[in-house]
Amino acid sequence: MKKIPKILIVSLSMSLLLNAAATPASAKTAKTVTLGGQPFGVKFYNDGVIVVELECFESEGKTVCPAAEGGLKVNDVIKKIGDTDVKTNEDVARATCGSGGAPLRLTVEREGKELIKTVIPQKNCAGVYLTGAWVRDSCAGIGTVTYYDEEDGSFAALGHGICDKDTQALLPLGSAEVVKADISSVTKSSTGRAGCLNGYFSDKPLGDLTKNTNCGVFGTTDDNFSHDGMKLELAENGEIKVGKAEIYTTVEGEKAECFDAEITKLCGMGSRNNENFVIKVTDRRLIGKCGGIVQGMSGSPVVQNGKLAGAVTHVFLNDPCEGYGVTVQNMVSNYRS
Repeated sequence: MKKIPKILIVSLSMSLLLNAAATPASAKTAKTVTLGGQPFGVKFYNDGVIVVELECFESEGKTVCPAAEGGLKVNDVIKKIGDTDVKTNEDVARATCGSGGAPLRLTVEREGKELIKTVIPQKNCAGVYLTGAWVRDSCAGIGTVTYYDEEDGSFAALGHGICDKDTQALLPLGSAEVVKADISSVTKSSTGRAGCLNGYFSDKPLGDLTKNTNCGVFGTTDDNFSHDGMKLELAENGEIKVGKAEIYTTVEGEKAECFDAEITKLCGMGSRNNENFVIKVTDRRLIGKCGGIVQGMSGSPVVQNGKLAGAVTHVFLNDPCEGYGVTVQNMVSNYRS
């Protein structure tokens, strides 16, 4: 996570509960969209498994880590073992434990490049073959919808990508089911500690994610997230100014509410940057209920001068009433790239 001098920040990634498709037209051409603010649940499955930790263990009186010795690194994504596709943690465990110590040929993705690595499992003190690589295949959590396009049933959400909670690496999207979510309670933010929205998933599927990017997630749905639909134009980056704004978010149930806020600073507007402006909560209701911004609000739309300006993405730990936002144009540009 990027370190900001004198300001502690935390990404508002969905609270993780851990152990490509057609381009939505709204991401390409839409000028008017339906405002979001509703919570949603997602069950996210990686394309392969991500290496989250390399750990040494004792083998025949020596300390070893076969994965590291074979050239694996944290954030590598294991796509295949031999000629077999890897989908789950169990696929890796099965191949490792059943190797008998024979070399494993791994197809790995690292920073967009495909690599071949050879790892030789070794026995631990209990006689089980291990590689020393901890891997993760999935996660689940709650986030907030930014906008919905009624024309083609596409939507944008979160304002940042779904990342691994330990490594902060953007998770490779294999598949992800979107479901309804209800907010049942709030853990308030306080200085030095980010709070969170607490909720539960319904059994009703709404659609699927089609892309996971640095500036948000995108998907398609047959449902409009139970929103009665205020339609707004997308603001251009140059239209966003320091001044009054509103945040639409859900702090109870599944219905979004409008809260007063203020854009206090404009930051870098690079298309892959999700920290484009500073947003400050000024509404006493939201401060009283949540202490300001909390985890789970990521994606909450920010409206200024009657247009959708962007979405909330981070909270400042030294002042939970403030955080970063991403512009909606950067969300769209990031999707298209």
